[in-house]
Amino acid sequence: MKKHTRLIAAFLAVVTLFGLFAGFAQPAQAAETTSVSAIKKRGTIKIAVFGDLPPYGWVDKNGKRQGYDIALAKQVGKDLGVKVKYVQVNADSRVDALNSNKVDLVLANFTVTPERKQVISFAKPYMKVSIGVISPKSKPITKVSQLKGKNLIVNKGTTAEQYFTKDSKGATLQKYDSKTQQFNALKNGRAAALADDNSYLYAWVKDNPKYTVGIKHLGPNQYIAPGIKKGNKSLLKWTNKEITKLNNNGFFDKNYTNNLKPYFGSDVTAKDIVIK
Repeated sequence: MKKHTRLIAAFLAVVTLFGLFAGFAQPAQAAETTSVSAIKKRGTIKIAVFGDLPPYGWVDKNGKRQGYDIALAKQVGKDLGVKVKYVQVNADSRVDALNSNKVDLVLANFTVTPERKQVISFAKPYMKVSIGVISPKSKPITKVSQLKGKNLIVNKGTTAEQYFTKDSKGATLQKYDSKTQQFNALKNGRAAALADDNSYLYAWVKDNPKYTVGIKHLGPNQYIAPGIKKGNKSLLKWTNKEITKLNNNGFFDKNYTNNLKPYFGSDVTAKDIVIK
């Protein structure tokens, strides 16, 4: 009996030690799967992008991905010497996609915020934006005070949601999972206005002339940057160098001309978007 007890105790000790070693090894293994060397070895980089946000990331009628962030993703893949695997995300799933290793990099109009910097890393920014508010031209919202007592649409996981959650300005927030859902809700008259990054609001109202960007800037200027999992120092270092190189060789100016300028009206110029 004593012999069996000793055997069971020894077995449990081995199982416990194995579990501890596995737990210690897991973070290292996760980091290795998303490092630059691992990406090059497998020949593919997984990049999170939007699929319904022109002119930044969307799928055209022929099923091809288009947009400013898509052009950047293609260039990243080219310069790494690997193929790009696109992983479509919503705004509120970008952080989880990184931390669960579903993607190596996020290029989905990702605004840098203090809250996000606590859980992921950001490379150097490549765009600047701020929050804007759109509303019907027939009932324009041009001042924040006009939002009091009205319904306001925001997209979950965005800086606009964070901004108005902290201070609703007297508005009742309606929160939607995707860009498509939020813009459809506005068209269907479910709210008086919609708040989001001003850069693509300018693009949206150009295609939807019954609406206007009545409030062009709220809060401080914000910056769009590639998102990377915390601890992935090799990919962070490589991406920082890549952003610097692309800025120096004029890539972002060309990308603006090809993918953003056709969608913006006269209210927006390259210097309003591109970071030098």
